[in-house]
Amino acid sequence: MVRIFYKHGKQVMKETDVRELGLLKNLMWVDLQSATSDEEEWVETKCNISFQTPQEIVEIESSARYFEQNNTINANSNFLLSENDGYSFYPVSFLIRDNILFTFRQGDSKTFADTVKKIKIGEEVFKDGVDILLVLLETRIESDADLLEAMSKEVKNISRTLSREKKPKQDSLLRINNLQENTMMIRESIIDKQRVLSQILRSIYFPEDRKERLRIVLKDISSLLEYTTFNFERLEYLQDTFMGLINLEQNEIIKIFTVVTICFLPPTLIAGVFGMNYPLIPTTDHPFGFWIAVILMVTSSLGFLFFFKRRKWI
Repeated sequence: MVRIFYKHGKQVMKETDVRELGLLKNLMWVDLQSATSDEEEWVETKCNISFQTPQEIVEIESSARYFEQNNTINANSNFLLSENDGYSFYPVSFLIRDNILFTFRQGDSKTFADTVKKIKIGEEVFKDGVDILLVLLETRIESDADLLEAMSKEVKNISRTLSREKKPKQDSLLRINNLQENTMMIRESIIDKQRVLSQILRSIYFPEDRKERLRIVLKDISSLLEYTTFNFERLEYLQDTFMGLINLEQNEIIKIFTVVTICFLPPTLIAGVFGMNYPLIPTTDHPFGFWIAVILMVTSSLGFLFFFKRRKWI
């Protein structure tokens, strides 16, 4: 599917028939979403541009993430898609030529739908494709900020759960690990945008009158990076707290086993002595010898229990 946005007077119009591309004037944005090979070829021919292949878009080398060629800015960035168990990366390719924005992507993203809504609301604000690119980036940053705020609330809930629980549960640790993974993915996505936008800011093909606005976007990105660092540190603190609670619980269990073992040592010793098969053992022929041995064993165990209790070891 191809969506073409162009300026008609003060209004921003949309066209979905790619065959009209060569006839439209005042182009602003050409969005290729899961476009067919014929649609892609038509756009490249009519606009004298060249899109990267899906394999080239996902490359992590700096030369593949951003380059300038034939008066065209080529930039690739990863957006985040929310899933049931976390997030996944959504690669998007941007091209800017003669202040016309071209986007090439597979699948759909709420960021693009929100950008289209903003275009419809404030048509007069959008002069060309550069304005649309800036709004698209600002919308994505706002979305990332919302994701971080939602994760921060979940971190607070986990912290309260740990403070209420006497015994830590495995589910809490799994939630912490999942949040750590999601935080790292968000941070990776934000750093990717920071690197690309920093290179765009130095480009001679990007309009000088929009670079100040781009700097503001970069400042917002820096703030989000600091927030991700703070979030990750909180998660590490919760993980350490969780592991500390587990260690305390294990120590309690080991202490109980130790006390039981020590309490049974004297009775075992007494039973071993009185169980020897020698005629010289005291009370061997005594009619109450068995009960004397039992009383000694019970008394020794109770004595150790009383000693531990008095020392507040149990």
